[in-house]
Amino acid sequence: MILTVACGRDGLPGIEALATASEIVLVEVEVDKETLDRLTALSRETGESLARTVHRLLDDGLRLRQETSRMEHCPGIIFRDGPVGRRAAVSGGPDVWELVPEIQGIEIDDVAATEAVAARLELTVSQIRAAAAYYAEYRDEIDAWVERNNSLAESLEAEWRAAQAARAG
Repeated sequence: MILTVACGRDGLPGIEALATASEIVLVEVEVDKETLDRLTALSRETGESLARTVHRLLDDGLRLRQETSRMEHCPGIIFRDGPVGRRAAVSGGPDVWELVPEIQGIEIDDVAATEAVAARLELTVSQIRAAAAYYAEYRDEIDAWVERNNSLAESLEAEWRAAQAARAG
């Protein structure tokens, strides 16, 4: 069976870049009956259209493939779900963005500096090296996480201070 999926402006990332506001990209995929039945059942289960279900599964698959590639490239890194999305983390430890103040400027081969940071944070040298390697490779992404979290913290602190002032005043 051939399954045809239309991808427009709110379609798949990647394919979306190929489409302008007036274009639709058709993607044909040959699937067997069992796969189509599973897609249809999932579509019913989630309440999504079949096309939206396929879009979501493709997007999830592409994201997971990217994460797998990153984990292979940077051993010791995993990805975690959270309220603000998926993010890189040290296996058995904190998110990479949380370690940035400690690992910025550390050379992965600097044994003394790596050991000192590991001891201070009660992590292993391998965990610090993994975080530093990931940060070196994906600095812009991690810096964006740091900035987003700093902005959120500043906003929440401002709200708290305003609430304290209102109570006192």
